[in-house]
Amino acid sequence: MSNSWPTSGIDLHLELDPATGRRAALEQALRAAIQTGRLAPHARLPASRNLAAELGMSRGTVRAAYDQLIAEGYLTARQGSGTAVAGLPQRHTDSTAGRHDPASPGPRHDLRPGRPDVSAFPTAAWLRSTRRALSSAAADAYTYDDPRGRIELRTALAEYLGRTRGVLAHPDLIVITNGYVQALALLSRVLSETGTATIATEDPGVAFHREVIRRNGSAVVPLAVDEHGARTDLLDAPGFPAVDAVEVTPAHQHPTGHTLDPQRRRALIGWARSSGALIIENDYDGEFRYDRQPIGAIQGTAPDHVAYVGTVSKALSPALRLGWIVLPHHLLEPLIEAKRHNDRHTETIGQLTLADFIACHAYDRHIRAGRLRYQRRRDLLLARLHAQPGPLPTGFSVHGIAAGLHVLISLPPEGPTEQQVLHTATANDVGVGHLGDRWHAPGDHPQGIIVGYGTPSERTYPAAVDALAHVLRITHRA
Repeated sequence: MSNSWPTSGIDLHLELDPATGRRAALEQALRAAIQTGRLAPHARLPASRNLAAELGMSRGTVRAAYDQLIAEGYLTARQGSGTAVAGLPQRHTDSTAGRHDPASPGPRHDLRPGRPDVSAFPTAAWLRSTRRALSSAAADAYTYDDPRGRIELRTALAEYLGRTRGVLAHPDLIVITNGYVQALALLSRVLSETGTATIATEDPGVAFHREVIRRNGSAVVPLAVDEHGARTDLLDAPGFPAVDAVEVTPAHQHPTGHTLDPQRRRALIGWARSSGALIIENDYDGEFRYDRQPIGAIQGTAPDHVAYVGTVSKALSPALRLGWIVLPHHLLEPLIEAKRHNDRHTETIGQLTLADFIACHAYDRHIRAGRLRYQRRRDLLLARLHAQPGPLPTGFSVHGIAAGLHVLISLPPEGPTEQQVLHTATANDVGVGHLGDRWHAPGDHPQGIIVGYGTPSERTYPAAVDALAHVLRITHRA
């Protein structure tokens, strides 16, 4: 009998009942593994020779067990393809599985906000950067690493952010994270280490981010937003709660799309300097601007008072889980320790690849191409919303069109409600966002629909926009 099975074939863990015969025990163990879903449909099984050697059985016993389960419909066998689990429905499933799964199939016309066009991911360029990064990587790239992240990526980011966003970043003051959520969680944890901290967040804003802050030991208070962005002038106004930090999206407020007014930027910086509080600058889509000059990061004018956070989630793909924080000196060591005890460090291979991707200017080229693509989509959205069979009904207006990957369509006070629009959108297989779940608390708030234009493919995007326009018009007439 061959002794090659420990180094070849497919591993399979089975627990056999010694109270039954060998063949019956093997059949029972395989049947149970399939019924419970531990062996998934179409999973390959080891060759009978290899499994027999591993279990200390004769090959004939294993083949007889396989034949019995094939007869019962649990397994299939094809010449040259071996034995596999049949495509059976799972017998035991969790009725809640997938209910909150963001990867589950979306609507036919997916115009939900916060999603980039992942079909445009630069696969070929990314593979070239991966090959270069791995071929030149030192051996220490494959072991545990600095909690701040790879120096190659921190160096590339310092140059890129300074050049494109006006950020004053030294590589030593950058910490690589697994996206924005981890960055916000780490900052909240550090701020609350000596007691519960209070962080002001924009209202409306992102409800999930508020929950991240709370779950990491900090309290949340609302900071109102209007057509000039966050009301930063309120931070030192009488009656406003004392806060330790404020989270803002100054380049393109989410979800209204407004840019923070220059006077309010100055008020925000002045407040941080006089109070010693922290500004958490969420620059989630700052690279994408269309009808205005680029607006530099607030961090560039107050680096000692700003934690600047960015990611590649909108620019490349959220699947990469790569983000960064540019920190003030006084928060560096506490945040490094928080990162160390959270996940030790962010995965290394993606960091090295992104460092090369930035250094060879493939990232710049991808951003420029994306900017043109998203501007065309924005323009088509506006054109279709105002095209025949008639423009948007009176009272509907579009905001936040100068930048970013989404627009806000405000609803007239006497017109349809958000829920009516959402109901009609669902009936027409159109996915959109809405303001209702962005407010800190229920109340008599302005209503609006948030439309993202990143998700559909180039081929399906025009039909999605037409479907949205149809939804708005028939809702208004209802």
